[in-house]
Amino acid sequence: MAILTATNLSKSYPPDVIFSGVSLSIPQRARVAIVGPNGIGKTTLLRLLAGEEKPDTGSIHLSRSARMGYLPQEVRHLEGNTLWDECLNALAEIRSQEARLKEMEHQMALQPDDQDLLASYGRLQELFELAGGYVYEMRISQVLTGLGFSQDEYHMPLAHLSGGQRTRAWLARLLLASPDLLILDEPTNHLDIQAVEWLESYLRDWDGAALIVSHDRYFLDQVVTHIYEMTGNGFETYRGNYTHYVHQREERWEERRQFYDSEIARMEKDLDYIKKNIAGQRVQMAKGKLSRLSREIEAVEKLGFDAVRGKQWARVADEAGGINRKPMRVDEAASRLSALRVPDNSLQSIKLTIRPRHRSGNIVLRAEELSVGYPGNQLFHVEELELRRQECVALIGPNGSGKTTFLRTLLGELEPLAGEMRTGASLKIGYFAQAHEELNPANTLIEEIDRVGTGMLEKDIRNYLGRYLFSGEEQYKKISVLSGGERGRLALAKLALLDANFLLLDEPSNHLDIPGQEVLQQVLTDFDGTILLVSHDRYLIDALATQIWHIEQGTGELDIFKGTFKEYKGVQEDVEEKEEISAEKNSAASAGQTKAPGALSKHQRQRIQSQIDQLEDRILHLEDKLEDVSKQLQNPPNDPDVIMQLGEDYAYLEAELQTCMAEWEAQHHLLGEGVSE
Repeated sequence: MAILTATNLSKSYPPDVIFSGVSLSIPQRARVAIVGPNGIGKTTLLRLLAGEEKPDTGSIHLSRSARMGYLPQEVRHLEGNTLWDECLNALAEIRSQEARLKEMEHQMALQPDDQDLLASYGRLQELFELAGGYVYEMRISQVLTGLGFSQDEYHMPLAHLSGGQRTRAWLARLLLASPDLLILDEPTNHLDIQAVEWLESYLRDWDGAALIVSHDRYFLDQVVTHIYEMTGNGFETYRGNYTHYVHQREERWEERRQFYDSEIARMEKDLDYIKKNIAGQRVQMAKGKLSRLSREIEAVEKLGFDAVRGKQWARVADEAGGINRKPMRVDEAASRLSALRVPDNSLQSIKLTIRPRHRSGNIVLRAEELSVGYPGNQLFHVEELELRRQECVALIGPNGSGKTTFLRTLLGELEPLAGEMRTGASLKIGYFAQAHEELNPANTLIEEIDRVGTGMLEKDIRNYLGRYLFSGEEQYKKISVLSGGERGRLALAKLALLDANFLLLDEPSNHLDIPGQEVLQQVLTDFDGTILLVSHDRYLIDALATQIWHIEQGTGELDIFKGTFKEYKGVQEDVEEKEEISAEKNSAASAGQTKAPGALSKHQRQRIQSQIDQLEDRILHLEDKLEDVSKQLQNPPNDPDVIMQLGEDYAYLEAELQTCMAEWEAQHHLLGEGVSE
């Protein structure tokens, strides 16, 4: 049963139509992500669903008695006096029960023999305990700490909070209020990696439903169970997390391409028959084929290939409505058939290419006993580091730990506090600054590209800017009026013209929509040079990094890990697991207890649960594929080879499903028994 349904929604801000004909449903306890390019209307849709705006047409229904909480991208006003007060406002019912219990305790002191009062107190106390009344202050502390607030900030006046802090404060309030449906618009925008990982863990255990818009692909991988891809034609729905969505999308697009190719080939074969026989002995058969072909072409023109896929043509003709029963002329049928196009499934995005003109030396960067920071304020120290050609280093650490400062030191804008840093031979550095300081706000876009010094003519510059989604009069805008996303695209356009072989990238995926992030990731994967990447984008790091340099803020040391991000996380988890087991042993020893041999630690339980979640996503995907193949077999095509292939696909999918189900049961058994293998 759905907790929220929306039917045929439309919204316009004249003269612009944002979207129309949008319908969706959010299942109970599902965690759904809406993805799509910037400007498609994702935030507007969330505002409609949250009741912040009214749709022009359509209806929205929230389940009876269900409570909803909405996090906008920016929170401008909060009601409480302090951060702690704001969190207390989320727990008004618990605090009301607490006040009533204290009042009843006072009455019982005056009337100790009142049995009815004592019974009422017992019932209310039970409700209070079930609602977490005895631990609500601890919950507030846990949520605030998880979202990156220090204890010193708990009683900070709300008027003193920054925009990002206000948004985090409102998110804390929403989580504490535990609504039945959370609607979150870019919830990770103002969180560092540690806070994002905490939020991922919190939402994985969330009992309610969640509807999320986020550009953080790694976050979506960890949290969501469904993906709704928003396009100009409505929604495409997918089951599983972001990575499953990418794979399913490619499979779906390939299936559509194959269907298109086979249908076009069949229609062209029919047309060829018609041309050969329309004036010959088989004229009646040719006329019949022409009549059918005419109806099919018109139906595809009206509905598109996606709408006719898997359906009998007679049914398609009924759905199209108003199909002209009079056959086309042969030349008209040929012309309109050639005009039919394969469905364009690609999401509009930048067309980025980065190629180094010259090869650098094998050693790109070396440092010994290096200290980075400002006079009187050392941010971190590293004994030794080395970066070689074609490697990609991800420099990670908390905000303020010195990542951007290190890049500025490498660029020669700052001197090292101590030690030595040497760059290799034949280097040409390309720098992408997080705040885009390299852009001149007084320039137009055309002037800024011309400043790179490539010698391009204005018409070539305009064509080039079009590859980065700047068109028409936009190209004459001053940089000072551009949005953050537009500045990011322009900075990437400049970077691509530098022919650099060593890229210093400071948050390059900030402000990019998911299609843009996917393009950037592919371009950097193919880049034949060296990359030093500062980013909170763990999906990008996971795809690119061959080394992880982590700044430990507590110790002020830069730790070097030679390996991928996945390997780095595995090592971190192993360390945490050993520390947890050691702490449990020490705790048990001090309490005079012993842990059962082979008992699962908390970390082992989490790992098994993660495997179960992945298996469930895979099972859902296989069930969808089986259903799709089954439908095709119910209405089999005429080609016996295709039918044979469908049968083989069905058998393979069924066997794979049985394997996954068996593994799922085994993992559940492990979790239920609570013992390690």
